[in-house]
Amino acid sequence: MTLKTFIDRPVLSMVISIAIVVLGIIGLSALPVEQYPDIAPPTVMVMASYPGANAETLQKTVVAPLEESINGVEDMTYIKSEATNSGTVTITVYFKQGTDPDMATVNVQNRVSKATGLLPAEVVQIGVSTIKRQSSILMVLSLYSPDSSYDQTFLSNYLKINIQPALLRVNGVGEIVIYGANYSMRIWLKPDVMAQYKLVPTDIIGVLGEQNIESATGSFGESSTQTYQYTMKYKGRLEKPEEFGEMVIRALPGGELLKLKDVAVVEMDRESYENNAETDGKPATTCLIFQTAGSNATEVINNIEAYLDEARKDFPQGVEMVVMSSSNDFLYASIKEVVVTLIISIILVILVVYFFLQNLRATLIPTISMIVSVIGTFAFLAIAGFSINLLTLFALVLAIGTVVDNAIVVVEAVQTRFDAGYRDPYSASVDAMKGISSAIIASTLVFMAVFIPVSFIGGTSGKFYTQFGITMAVAVGISAINALTLCPALCAIIMKPYRIIQSGDKLTFEERFQRWFNKTFNTMLNHYKVGVMFFVKRKWLTWGCVCFCSTYDFRLRIGEWFRTLPSG
Repeated sequence: MTLKTFIDRPVLSMVISIAIVVLGIIGLSALPVEQYPDIAPPTVMVMASYPGANAETLQKTVVAPLEESINGVEDMTYIKSEATNSGTVTITVYFKQGTDPDMATVNVQNRVSKATGLLPAEVVQIGVSTIKRQSSILMVLSLYSPDSSYDQTFLSNYLKINIQPALLRVNGVGEIVIYGANYSMRIWLKPDVMAQYKLVPTDIIGVLGEQNIESATGSFGESSTQTYQYTMKYKGRLEKPEEFGEMVIRALPGGELLKLKDVAVVEMDRESYENNAETDGKPATTCLIFQTAGSNATEVINNIEAYLDEARKDFPQGVEMVVMSSSNDFLYASIKEVVVTLIISIILVILVVYFFLQNLRATLIPTISMIVSVIGTFAFLAIAGFSINLLTLFALVLAIGTVVDNAIVVVEAVQTRFDAGYRDPYSASVDAMKGISSAIIASTLVFMAVFIPVSFIGGTSGKFYTQFGITMAVAVGISAINALTLCPALCAIIMKPYRIIQSGDKLTFEERFQRWFNKTFNTMLNHYKVGVMFFVKRKWLTWGCVCFCSTYDFRLRIGEWFRTLPSG
């Protein structure tokens, strides 16, 4: 098949371009939108809690054993630990780019299991959790009461029970951190009363552990002659402050019972008083949402917002939820600016092409080629697993000025044949393609060879440059396909040679514009030639201007130095 085939069969050329556009539209609808390519290294977080311990104690008893065991896990780059005076430990393990986050989590969990025997019993009892998630915050939500009908404790409890479980089921959500306090049974000990009975806090803890438990009670009647077998039950876990108050601490010498309510105040209140949140001056609770490694932030946020729209229908009256911040805010603002720039670039390119081709028919061909190339590029982005981000869109903005070049070369070659005397568009197109087809292929391959090698760059930089360079190369490659198939076919169909104007003929708008533009352009070109020849004949002036401009910064610094000298 030769290039003449596409001119003889314009329908085939159009079908190829339509197929490229359709595939591009399908890829565009399927592509995820994000700010930058996924460059964040996989991270695994190990969290533990040691109630009552300060940061120094945590460092010695929890952080040190865990770090010693985790350090050196496969594909790990570095490790970071944080210990707070509130008794919490967070160890973040970073892995190489491209590491499977699931396998990384399993490897870290195995290392944590080896160190379990070295940890304090309280830490082991509460549990050490290992999760995979990104360190950056995905969203910040606030549940608040606009009319102050509910306090922070209720809002925090409602968020934890009714909203958090559903959010954790959203694909891509790694962890939810709630800044609030759940309901808890608060036991405020009375030091003076406890001193009278020679009690210490550990005595109260022991009583709570013995009398507030769930255990197997068994059954009776199994091996007897009774007809029925009965399962025994007893009230284990206590739920009300009054029930806790009736716990027996000890029997007094006089036969009386010392109960918990005698030495402490028991009430249902907040679990912690470490933080307090308000939204617009109203009681609120705030939660931070983190994403899992490898998930698409935009897709996760859209799924979360879809769930919140449904959840708001079931909120109690006087409870509302607002999105305080989202990573999509800056993303959509940035994408909007790039898209506006993309549209402006397309319009400017079309205008420039029209000014110099001076023919609407000839301008239409590069315009169609540019649109096909830009839209068709999205199909390759979807196949390659890329995304619509600032880098790929920026590459398309730069590629717009390049993808029209091949089409312009074809149009100019056909117009040159018209100027040489061809009056038949078909003959002019066939002859033009014989002379420029190899040049189009060669120039396109050279251009692509500049950007394709960046796909072999590794690491974080490679993630950036790969998507940028490959997008540029693919867009130009598609423009070459259009220049060899659709453009010559359109030239043979819609292009016409300029009309031979006779004296007295009425000029069309395009002919008047052509005369005005050529006259203005030639006038400017002549002035430019005069200016160039002026400097060519006076070489000393040229070199003087070069020296003056090149030493401007040096002379400026010298002047600033003199101004800093003492006046004396």
